[in-house]
Amino acid sequence: MTTGQTASAVTAKPVPSQQPAVDARHLGRSGLRVSLVGLGTNNFGGRLDRQQSARVIDAAIDQGITLIDTADAYGNRGGSETIIGEVLGARRDRVVLATKFGLPQDDAGVRQGASRSYILHAVEASLKRLKTEWIDLYQLHRPDPATPIDETLRALDDLIRAGKVRYIGASNLPAWQVVQAQHIARELGTTRFISSQDEYSLLRRDAERELIPALSAYGIGLLPYFPLANGILTGKYRVGEAAPAGTRLASNANLAQRYLTERDLAAAERLGKFALAHDKTLLQLAFAWLAAQPTVASIIAGASTAEQVAQNRAAVGWKLTVEELSEIDRLANPR
Repeated sequence: MTTGQTASAVTAKPVPSQQPAVDARHLGRSGLRVSLVGLGTNNFGGRLDRQQSARVIDAAIDQGITLIDTADAYGNRGGSETIIGEVLGARRDRVVLATKFGLPQDDAGVRQGASRSYILHAVEASLKRLKTEWIDLYQLHRPDPATPIDETLRALDDLIRAGKVRYIGASNLPAWQVVQAQHIARELGTTRFISSQDEYSLLRRDAERELIPALSAYGIGLLPYFPLANGILTGKYRVGEAAPAGTRLASNANLAQRYLTERDLAAAERLGKFALAHDKTLLQLAFAWLAAQPTVASIIAGASTAEQVAQNRAAVGWKLTVEELSEIDRLANPR
């Protein structure tokens, strides 16, 4: 034993090695940093049971993914949050835990929305299921036309002052409501939204017209969901062919009608050839393209296995050049 070395230092077990956080970025102009690849958990408590979900969470943490995103509606109204709370345990402080409120929590449609009375109830229920004393990012899941946004913002600000919530965000709000919320928060002196979670991918780019310019102007980070356009950007679906058995679009007619279009399938085929020419997969291209968008803070990506988590994490390692981004845009949206 060398001078000054204690017995406990000699016998201490080594700390398990971990992957570094996946290109951590600030969420908007806030001080909150999140991994560029996040874990979406809307399949926890539904398609994935507790054991399967635990393997996915373990893999995400091992891969350096720090953002775990859920909602009180996921997993048959609470199942996803419950599983996350049980599985995280002592690792709670190693992740940025994000959840949402607002979707119906009962068949009568009473427990829903963004009123003060409901928010105060919803946050306590989520905290209990998640087995945590605080939520890092609490998000309004969708607009509530029945409640003035100033009431929602005041209630959320009170939660921050009480230490139950640290940051707030929005989801699925049109650009004008995001801007309105920022101005009202400034007038009230309350905390503002730092993030907006919305559908955005190479094949779904409606957000570029109004929402993304607004987010950029107000320093709000974008958290894109459905980064693979509900599976179209995995290469599993082909023009003129039925959806493969066992896939989500094979069993969901509404989603199939929306995503299995000749235009999108043809675009995916062109993009797949581009990726192959660069010795990459279509999935890698989809993630790399999102990672190259300056407003994107973290890509919300679901996974059913540890292998899928690793694939998602590795995909953002492809850094696209300006020329490549221009060619990708041409292939995705031919004139």
